[in-house]
Amino acid sequence: MERRLPIVVVVRLAPAEPAGTDREERTYTDNVSAHGAHIFSRHPWQFGDKVRVTPVNEESTACGKVVYCHKLADNRYDIGVTFQDRPVTWSVVRRYDGIQISPLAKLKSS
Repeated sequence: MERRLPIVVVVRLAPAEPAGTDREERTYTDNVSAHGAHIFSRHPWQFGDKVRVTPVNEESTACGKVVYCHKLADNRYDIGVTFQDRPVTWSVVRRYDGIQISPLAKLKSS
């Protein structure tokens, strides 16, 4: 298990192959870690499908595989993706993950 960052990132989600497919969609994440993400989709995905996930404001694409797909009540799907080639280096993830909360700050917020 690794720490999930509860951040929303607007992304382009598409099958890894072939590039330029009509199935590419603009969507968003629910949470992200260095090696995976929970993403919402308008399409059902199969376990093992290879995907490309690219934040809309960046060129850094993460490629991975679908590890689960659940249908939601509003005819959308939530999918789990594991990134295989390398950890994500999206700027929003680096920025959020770099925030350190001191023990004193945690006590004050309690």
